Amino acid sequence: MPGSSFGKLFKITTWGESHGPAVGVCIDGCPAGFSLSDYDIQKHLDRRKPGGSELSTGRTEDDKAKILSGIFGGKTTGVPISILIENNNQKSADYIELKDVYRPSHADYTYDAKYGIRDYRGGGRSAGRETVARVAAGAVAIKLLELMDIEISASANCQPIEHLMALKEQGDSAGGIIECVIKGVPAGLGEPVFNKLDAILAQAIFSIGSVKGVEFGAGFKAAEMTGSQHNDSFYFDETVKKRTNNSGGILGGISDGSDIIFRVAIKPVPSISMEQDTINSKNDPVKISVSGRHDVTVVPRIVPVIEAMAALVIIDYILQNLGSKLENVLARHTKG
Repeated sequence: MPGSSFGKLFKITTWGESHGPAVGVCIDGCPAGFSLSDYDIQKHLDRRKPGGSELSTGRTEDDKAKILSGIFGGKTTGVPISILIENNNQKSADYIELKDVYRPSHADYTYDAKYGIRDYRGGGRSAGRETVARVAAGAVAIKLLELMDIEISASANCQPIEHLMALKEQGDSAGGIIECVIKGVPAGLGEPVFNKLDAILAQAIFSIGSVKGVEFGAGFKAAEMTGSQHNDSFYFDETVKKRTNNSGGILGGISDGSDIIFRVAIKPVPSISMEQDTINSKNDPVKISVSGRHDVTVVPRIVPVIEAMAALVIIDYILQNLGSKLENVLARHTKG
């Protein structure tokens, strides 16, 4: 499965399935010499882990991070960092009745079509459980970015709690919108043409299973604006600044020094207990009601996942940018 790796210089590979013994990540390309502990990772995992509210899945995982390699004396050594998170609260029996059924809006059918075999226990590799490994890797990237005064913060626009509780009673689910703001990114970060900063950020965010839309700055509203309304005028006040930020902090695929702002559309949780029409692997029509432990909405739990993926993109581009100018190379290697 070659699609399990992401990044160029700061590269991660996640592994594991929802109902397997563990999930985890290997980080290659992390610079040596900065302090990193289990706690630096754990505080981010705690924000994502299940069982945090009555709207969340009943699956209660501790999500304890174990750093297996890449750390010595409390500091990174430059070799790959391996992080493991055990699965301790699986209930695979909940999925026996669905092993030959294609659940609506899940990856059951597409995995079967591609591989000819699938892990029906909670979706296996395609389940949201995989994102815990992304958050672990993102925690390392976030700590690196903090050393450079770059801050990433996402927040969710959820539906009222009363409405969500009513959906839970009905066996239904909901989606929502998450906005992410990245502050402190210097101008000049990104690559032109096919590797634009916004293009790779969008790729990173779209790789999260529940994401159905991403927009930067004015986003789709830009289609309704005139050029004079949308254009961000430049001015100088100690540094180059803009009077507006309809571009979302990225021009020509390269950061312009403004806040990078994007919004993400999250689909409703597809595992619902309401009866639905579908088919099985023999193409017979069947009706299903998905039982087990599922979130009413995953929007709050996806917030740290989005922050993690954004951090992975930014740190990767910072490392790539070190070779973009001769002065950067000379500053590191010139004697004197």
